[in-house]
Amino acid sequence: MKLTAALFVAPLAALMLGTGGPLLRAAQKTDPKAPDFVIKSTAGRDLFQFYCSSCHGRDGKGSGSAAPALKVPPPDLTTLTQRNRGTFPAERVEAFIKGEGRLPTPAHGSSDMPVWGPIFKGLDSRDAVNAVRIENLVKYIESIQAKAKA
Repeated sequence: MKLTAALFVAPLAALMLGTGGPLLRAAQKTDPKAPDFVIKSTAGRDLFQFYCSSCHGRDGKGSGSAAPALKVPPPDLTTLTQRNRGTFPAERVEAFIKGEGRLPTPAHGSSDMPVWGPIFKGLDSRDAVNAVRIENLVKYIESIQAKAKA
């Protein structure tokens, strides 16, 4: 309460006293910087860790810190190739990330509420950069596929 009052009283006092000294500078201090929602890196691993790991886990197996709060557990992204008869479904993964098509995604919402494609576009309007982000995410998810057991 005292801090809030100081934020209003100090600048007013400085204006009334005709000084922009320490009182005004103290009142102009801002809260700590809010967390970023966009990272500069377009590397697939960095994007995955920043945007996907809270649900899918750092290892992509679906054990992220937010996973227990979801109605439907996130899938193990390391087994996409195994579940697709040995072929990584790159186009399907890309469509899923973009929020395109009729993908049944209860954990992410209906196809009327797409996830990362529109979010990336909202955070950064550069289509070329967002295309690289999505392409690199797809490549990274492909790189973490479990090896077939011999």
